[in-house]
Amino acid sequence: MNGYIGKLLIVDLNSGEIKDEPLNMEYAHQFIGGSGLAARYLYDLLDPGLEPLHPANPLLFMTGPLTGTRAPLCGRHAICARSPLTGIWNESNAGGFVGAELRFAGYDGILIRGHSPKPVYLWVQDGRAELRDATQLWGQDTFETQAIIQEELGDPRVRVACIGPAGENQVLLANIIHDHARAAGRGGMGAVMGSKNLKAVAVRGHGRVPIADEARLKELARQVIEVLKDDFLSDMLHETGTACAMEQLNYLGSLPSRYYTQGVFEGAETLSGGFMADTILTGTSACYGCVVGCGRKVAASEGKYPFPEIDGPEYETICALGTNLLIDDLAAVSWLGHLCDGYGMDTMSAGSTIAFAHYLFQEDIIGSQDTGGLTLQWGDPDGVVELLGQMTRKEGFGALLGQGARRLGRHFGVEELAIQVKGLEMAYHDPRALSAMALVYSTSPLGASHNHSDMYWVEVGRSLEELGIPLTDRLEDAGKGPLVARHQNWRSVTNALILCIFNNAPAQYHADLFNAATGRQETLDSLLHIGERIWNLKRAFNHRLGLTRADDRLPQLLLQPLSEGGTQGHVPDLERMLSEYYRVRSWDPQTGKPSREKLEELGLGWVAEDF
Repeated sequence: MNGYIGKLLIVDLNSGEIKDEPLNMEYAHQFIGGSGLAARYLYDLLDPGLEPLHPANPLLFMTGPLTGTRAPLCGRHAICARSPLTGIWNESNAGGFVGAELRFAGYDGILIRGHSPKPVYLWVQDGRAELRDATQLWGQDTFETQAIIQEELGDPRVRVACIGPAGENQVLLANIIHDHARAAGRGGMGAVMGSKNLKAVAVRGHGRVPIADEARLKELARQVIEVLKDDFLSDMLHETGTACAMEQLNYLGSLPSRYYTQGVFEGAETLSGGFMADTILTGTSACYGCVVGCGRKVAASEGKYPFPEIDGPEYETICALGTNLLIDDLAAVSWLGHLCDGYGMDTMSAGSTIAFAHYLFQEDIIGSQDTGGLTLQWGDPDGVVELLGQMTRKEGFGALLGQGARRLGRHFGVEELAIQVKGLEMAYHDPRALSAMALVYSTSPLGASHNHSDMYWVEVGRSLEELGIPLTDRLEDAGKGPLVARHQNWRSVTNALILCIFNNAPAQYHADLFNAATGRQETLDSLLHIGERIWNLKRAFNHRLGLTRADDRLPQLLLQPLSEGGTQGHVPDLERMLSEYYRVRSWDPQTGKPSREKLEELGLGWVAEDF
């Protein structure tokens, strides 16, 4: 069973029963691990008639065959369930150390169902697990929760995944925080934990992952480390974090500002990774097995929001709580991100929804009578602090904001203005400047996620020739369909292995590492075939939940050209790209469903019966 521990931990919160179950190795062979393997398990367990926060709906923590091995940048794990925010498939993967520690503790994953009669946390250690009383933890923020659990268990190396007050209150934007401030951020997985009265999962282990060819894997890992040390982007990520390209993206017109209605943000340089390094940066941090270290540590002794050392904001957070709200104070943005982490709330969706409220207020679509007397002003961090607190507590105007942008727009009769796809707020790479991202956002199984195809890197100059993905004109629409489909297939593979997207080593290394760990003999082509299988299964999952062709769309505001900046007035021709995309995917152009022939080709013939 090389590459796999061979066990899942099954937790029934209704009864308190905990048991081990053998990993389905046929599933693992077909779907590898991570979100791919999770999709296969959850497809069987899906009951479309149940609401996402129903206790019977499962929550699945899943690792991959490279998690916890010597393979660099492979410490991640996926948390998967039906999203309470979008109502469809959701996966949210996180870095840190929890995934690796779970493998050391003797499990490939944890399947959780039911609702505990009182708050509990799950303690997993070296092949044993128990539910412990978490009544004293209820109401604590994520940082306090982690510290209290580590003290209670008497081991500072215990790794904790937990929810904060936002998750407890089942705010639809709630996330799950790991290892201080690493987040499984998107889609409301924290609300799912809250609905189960599950405050945290704590893990500690001392075992090892079985490897088919230890010597081969060790040598490959050494080679990958050398490649990453010589990689320009890896160096930039270490020196200036994920905000390393802030000014370049602003120049290209890809940096969303004033709720995606402004083509240039004048204060971009004061929010950049370089500016952070020169001002408030105190150190860096890294996840398990990482030689890049893109995490930031920051502190500020002056200004309106002084704070001791905290985890610094990443690019998406800086956009969500900075550029999109026209806030150019890096210390303020850092503090806002820290508040979200403590509350246990997705910075990307929270910031986007608050920005949407500002846009509606400034356009006189809503007024102070709708906001509980609050005046929403661009560039005002104080107002954002108040709204984040309200959202977490489900109080006042914040109770509505905590339901996300789509529901906010629907409440005021302007749902078409919300920057979201399938209910998920959009990531911060404007598709008017990077046209492939229009197709990425509109077809992702989560909604407007950028982690199911980070084609923006290709659009700005990093080709993937070995995968058949060359450089393209960022404003060109023709020919993007086949490239995006291929890139999505590859990301399905890396999200199954499970691999950080900042591992910029050539793809062949990842195939070789997988083969060394498992003893398999996969090629890049055969792995892409598995990725296509995973992608189509997630698509089928969503069609069972009522997804239609009409859901593959962009919001209205992104179909309006910008008069300034690097977009050059361009609006992507999404229909043209979708036509290409459906053709290469063999999806029905009227319904968006995968064809029976395609499903059978991928070994998913049994799925066709559900259509």
